[in-house]
Amino acid sequence: MSGGGGAGVLGAGSSYQRFVRTALEQTRLRTALTPHPSQEKFRLIRANDDAAVLDALSFSAPKIRLLRSLTVEKKNSVQVLDFAAFSEPEYDLPIFCANAFTTPAQSIVVLDLNPLYDITEDKDYKDKYYRNLMPLMQKYSELLPWGGKITSESLRFFSPIVIWTIFEPTERNHHVLYSALMDYYKVWLQLTDQATEENDTTKVVRNREAQHRYLTWRAEKDPGFPLLKKLIGESHAKDLVTEFLFEGVYSLGSKSFLDYFPEYARDDGTVNKKRSMIGKSFEARPWDATGEFIGGKDAG
Repeated sequence: MSGGGGAGVLGAGSSYQRFVRTALEQTRLRTALTPHPSQEKFRLIRANDDAAVLDALSFSAPKIRLLRSLTVEKKNSVQVLDFAAFSEPEYDLPIFCANAFTTPAQSIVVLDLNPLYDITEDKDYKDKYYRNLMPLMQKYSELLPWGGKITSESLRFFSPIVIWTIFEPTERNHHVLYSALMDYYKVWLQLTDQATEENDTTKVVRNREAQHRYLTWRAEKDPGFPLLKKLIGESHAKDLVTEFLFEGVYSLGSKSFLDYFPEYARDDGTVNKKRSMIGKSFEARPWDATGEFIGGKDAG
């Protein structure tokens, strides 16, 4: 994927800020945002490197437990977006997730509505949230093609509409990315508008645990942690991951990473930190146009 512009267009970074501003504006048109408690602690976080600027924002709203954004900008070096939205447990909404990492050479992007439940087994959940979104995926999967080999470990929380892509950071390509970010986020807002509160306590508890399982996985496996550790130190980076990016990992449930994912346990009871240690890998999109998983055909 290529287009006009050049290496100087880390203009990408400013587009990430643009996305955050516009996403918050779109949200405020639909609901009342209030600062989340985590914002006070992390709003003024500073990097050890004066050349890097971190911006952390977090909010809550009716139906939305946490809406948070972290951007990192280091001129002519890296630009990062980590934006996510989590519903209250009374709703089984997918989790909006947008992650982008841009250097002068390439942009690496994951954009998805992460499912709370395993959609290869829970067909009702897949049909409820993804069946009508396949045309949206088809539109952007052509403009933002599959980024190459990815393991089944990484696919664990992805949906059939995920955009996983690597491209040259040109103005044209980032214009396409901005459109995809906004279209996916508007879909998530529409789903939130339409969501009805679950009154069955058992189902609310199930939703809470599903979200906690997701948070526990992401907090343990966050690929951005090495960069954060370099920018703000290990202790602050751990706090940012567990109390801001994946806030709720300590409050939504008490299970540990190994409680949810015992296959990662070492003999001494610690977590095996090796990434992508489990499962097959996929060179191409492992879902067909209807959202059916066809990974077996492309697995390596």
